Amino acid sequence: MMQLGLEHALENAPAPLAQGARFALLMNQASVDASFQHAHRLLARRFPGQLAALFGPQHGLWSEQQDNMIETGHGFDPELEVPVYSLYAEQRAPRPEMLEGLDLFIIDLQDVGCRVYTYVWTLLLCMRACAKAGVPVLVLDRPNPVGSLVEGPVLEPGFESFVGLWSIPMRHGLSLGELARLLAAEDQLDLDLQVVACQGWHREQRWQELGRPWVPSSPNLPRNEGVEIYPGMVLFEGTQLSEGRGTTTPFEILGAPGLDPRAWLQELAPFAEACAGAALRPIRFEPTFQKHAKQSCSGLFVHSLDRERIRPYALALALIGSAKLALGEDFAWLPPPYEYEEEIMPFDILTGSSAAREAIDIGLNPETLAGLTQVAVAGWRERCTAQLLYPGDLRSSHQS
Repeated sequence: MMQLGLEHALENAPAPLAQGARFALLMNQASVDASFQHAHRLLARRFPGQLAALFGPQHGLWSEQQDNMIETGHGFDPELEVPVYSLYAEQRAPRPEMLEGLDLFIIDLQDVGCRVYTYVWTLLLCMRACAKAGVPVLVLDRPNPVGSLVEGPVLEPGFESFVGLWSIPMRHGLSLGELARLLAAEDQLDLDLQVVACQGWHREQRWQELGRPWVPSSPNLPRNEGVEIYPGMVLFEGTQLSEGRGTTTPFEILGAPGLDPRAWLQELAPFAEACAGAALRPIRFEPTFQKHAKQSCSGLFVHSLDRERIRPYALALALIGSAKLALGEDFAWLPPPYEYEEEIMPFDILTGSSAAREAIDIGLNPETLAGLTQVAVAGWRERCTAQLLYPGDLRSSHQS
């Protein structure tokens, strides 16, 4: 049976906690054990008097702020009598005074295996702050819910942002703990870093194989089905097409007012290889907020039928390229600002370069798409090998 890093640490106390370390905890409402008890309550009960502060990532400790780019204020936990600091507020990293008096900084967040999911960058900024303050970091690891597949090119220099602060693939195949080890090494951080690994998990396992219900890691990923295709469908955030925010199934619903699903599917027909493993169902929907709020939209619902064959990144580029052909002059990119970036196009910081947007503007074709989705998995594997904690190979549909 698989055991989370949190669960293992509660049973086998890491040395700093056993020795009475005064600690802070970065978590959110998805940081639970198998019985759905939250990490802060569990750790406070297991190590009484040692929890000194809580930190929350984007969307807040309780994931109350549903939309993107909505900051969360600081607060206070009256039961545990500790401050709650937001890391999606006027700052994205802990300030020095927030770390004063700490012996340990614990991180327990559920990642989704995608470069643009901001939790990994919150982790990196916390590690940098802790390195400066001389505070050790302990990561309680959780599985990568989308497994070992690697997809999408690495982020190019000059396109760094809060949805990508380091050059890694879009879909990276690592757990958050493994990413912490890699980033600490490549960023040359002078940091005492320890990862409590999951027990009984291997890299090829997806979330649905673990026998645990999916607890939404953020408000717009309520279903594991959305998590499976998020590493591609998140690209729709960089367009004026709706990615389904304001509906009950974000990142599974795509569309806009006046977009004819039949015309969209017709333009998509040459990209049959990119659509492998997916079914696309014409739909109508009305977002309650965000893009096209309160407007009737038409589009497609993305069903993942074969998790081994589907490649969400390639599929998303094909969908966006064909939507531009179907909409013509009515197609538009989302302009800046986006996630604290004021100048670079949002689509570019999502994809990690301007190449995909420029190719779509010219007119995407299957040959160009193949080039845009190539990933040098051998080079990525070489970078990661020393930091891997779990059995199973990093692999791609384009082994190279």
